[in-house]
Amino acid sequence: MPRYITVTSLLNKTKRRDPWFLDDYTINPYSGCAFNCLYCYIRGSKYGINMAEKLSVKENALTILRRQLAARARKQQQGFVVLSSVTDAYLPLEEKELLTRSILELLLEYRFPVHIITKSPLVLRDLDILRQINEQAVLPADMALYRHKAMITFSFSTIDPIIGKQFEPGAPDPAQRLLALKSCADAGFMTGVSLMPLLPFITDRPEQLARLYAAFHQHGARYVFPASTTLWGDEAADSKQLVMQAVQQYYPQYAEQYRLLFAHGSQVPATYNNALQAAAAAEAARYHLLSEIPFK
Repeated sequence: MPRYITVTSLLNKTKRRDPWFLDDYTINPYSGCAFNCLYCYIRGSKYGINMAEKLSVKENALTILRRQLAARARKQQQGFVVLSSVTDAYLPLEEKELLTRSILELLLEYRFPVHIITKSPLVLRDLDILRQINEQAVLPADMALYRHKAMITFSFSTIDPIIGKQFEPGAPDPAQRLLALKSCADAGFMTGVSLMPLLPFITDRPEQLARLYAAFHQHGARYVFPASTTLWGDEAADSKQLVMQAVQQYYPQYAEQYRLLFAHGSQVPATYNNALQAAAAAEAARYHLLSEIPFK
């Protein structure tokens, strides 16, 4: 069962807008995560090995958010709100809690554009509100020519169901995500893929990238953001330890290569990353998939 907690703030102003995600603000309706991805960048010992153990609902979120949105709107400071930055806004408990849907209703009321980043097909439930946001939201002045005001990005590290269960055991099946991606594209939304993290040797080889990009193209993606894995920490619940254990268990032939890749830091070496980005760019060019969200 989730915990119910109170918060003093919900709308977080970013220091600068990320060129991929276009975030002026972020909102996280929940804390913790039931998807339990081993590679999650927010993992740490305080979360426990199973992040679902710390799953919390911010029960006063709507009261706090209304006050924050009203204050920003009075100053005409509408900007893109990303849902979410440190968890998923469409966790299974959202079906009952309806907190994300209520937040979208407030964003519509105060005319804030929104960018949903999710692993869940549950976002399809809220296309009615997202369509209204797309029609009525106010864009920040430096994005006045942008045509889309509600965007939906689906997060993938793989489209292989077996690899998915190994590294993101609580997340919806990748096939369900692909179908949801197509539904959003068919409904006219700006939609694409956050392809991160790609798992070295497991999901980022050229032949694997070819299958990924072909699938995203076939399901209506307009853009793909590729990135390799970042692994943190030496404690049992940290992403580095959990991923290394999974590699040892499921792909022992790559265990030594992982040890070498991450021997001196949390990220893959620049030479490895450059080769990955070049291979991804070649596949993107094949299908005319952009590496950033297009303006039209």
